Amino acid sequence: MNQDLLRIIDSICRDKNIEREGFMNDLEGAMSMAVRKAFETEDAEVHLDPLTGHISATVQSKPVDMQTLGRIAAQTAKQVIIQRTRERERASIFEDFTERRGTIVTGQVTRVEGGNLLVNIGRTEGFLPRSEQIPGETHEVGDRLRVLILEVREQPNQVKIILSRSHPEFITRLFELEVPEVAERIIEIRALAREAGYRTKVAVSSIDSKVDAVGACVGVRGSRIKNIVEELGGEKIDIVRWNESSQILIQNALKPAEVQEIALCLELGKATVVVAEDQLSLAIGKRGQNVRLAARLTGWDIDILTPAEYNKNLELMEQSLRRVEGVDDVLLDKLVAIGCVSVADIDELGPDPLVTDLEIPKELADRIVEEAGEEVIRQEEEKEAAKRAAAEAAARGETLTPAVEETPSAFVATEAADAAATGTVEAANGTQAASGATEAAEQQEPVVKATEAPQTPSATDEAVPEADTIADEASAGEEAEKP
Repeated sequence: MNQDLLRIIDSICRDKNIEREGFMNDLEGAMSMAVRKAFETEDAEVHLDPLTGHISATVQSKPVDMQTLGRIAAQTAKQVIIQRTRERERASIFEDFTERRGTIVTGQVTRVEGGNLLVNIGRTEGFLPRSEQIPGETHEVGDRLRVLILEVREQPNQVKIILSRSHPEFITRLFELEVPEVAERIIEIRALAREAGYRTKVAVSSIDSKVDAVGACVGVRGSRIKNIVEELGGEKIDIVRWNESSQILIQNALKPAEVQEIALCLELGKATVVVAEDQLSLAIGKRGQNVRLAARLTGWDIDILTPAEYNKNLELMEQSLRRVEGVDDVLLDKLVAIGCVSVADIDELGPDPLVTDLEIPKELADRIVEEAGEEVIRQEEEKEAAKRAAAEAAARGETLTPAVEETPSAFVATEAADAAATGTVEAANGTQAASGATEAAEQQEPVVKATEAPQTPSATDEAVPEADTIADEASAGEEAEKP
């Protein structure tokens, strides 16, 4: 009997993943409470020998036979031990999953409630809310899926585990599972920007010069990136080569668009990027997606302009500032050098950085900023007047066709979703879009890719022909999006 009790105790502790010593103490406490209630005294103790399983009880220092306590005392002990066991199990689950927070687990869908999922992840169920699911995905009871343990909350009667498949860290953990060099920290994911279900940009670097970071992540014929894309339901992934130079990093992040010039304003955290007219829609991306992700990846607000728009901004700035006494060609060149390429930049920057960076008098800086602000107001008034004229003409059934575009169509990354609603990603030479990791690897077309094709294979991948290597990289980034 006593040995059977010990085996039952060991089995419970093993199944619930709780400490044996703590459970034995709870069992002693439950039996002591039952004895005190049965004899209506506080002077009662119960001892359970952890080696033999022998139970001894005393009431007012006199031994008591536990067999004589009756059914009510046994029921009391049962309720107490069940309650304390549940408390210990909750504490164990909370501690266990808190340590595993940020890792990927595989679970099975057990219930679907209003788009939210309950997923069996072993010892307990996790909650996968609709907001943390990949848009467009549907799951049914019985489906197996990988999820990220996002958050662990301790509540009065349960431990709530929040799961996610849309969090950017989910991508990082998938790379660690599929790319050994990432798991071994030979390749480091330096930055990541994601719009779940649509596109992700990942900037990677290698601490080993013999290992090509982009090539290792893509894999031979796109094998590694293909597995990740399939897990994400076809979400496009661009692998970007990391560079400490912000200009080079921005250029890499905007690929496959070709960048002509980049002007950085450190004070504003803004990058003005010049691309050819036929590269504008490619740089912006479908619904502004490419430039928006590039901005989040690099940490810069990105304006994309054509050469004509860029030059017009410079001309307007020069014409406006020439009216300020003391402004010459040298000062204008200095303004461009610190990233001020329009009157709006100067108005936003303010006079203090001009005094500090350009070493000009405070009075001159104030006049420059004041003139820039007035020019910005004039431009805004011209825009409003043009809108009113167009509205009035439309009301009369007429059509106004301006001969010259009055304002540049600068695209700001933070406003990309609205400004690019009518723009589509379209390659100028009509090359077909890479449709995903599998198609790109099979077609092996030597077209412009989102990242440079690796010239040398990674340490763990065999060398492949150049055409294959270029095709591999197509799986890391889509060249263009058709409207």
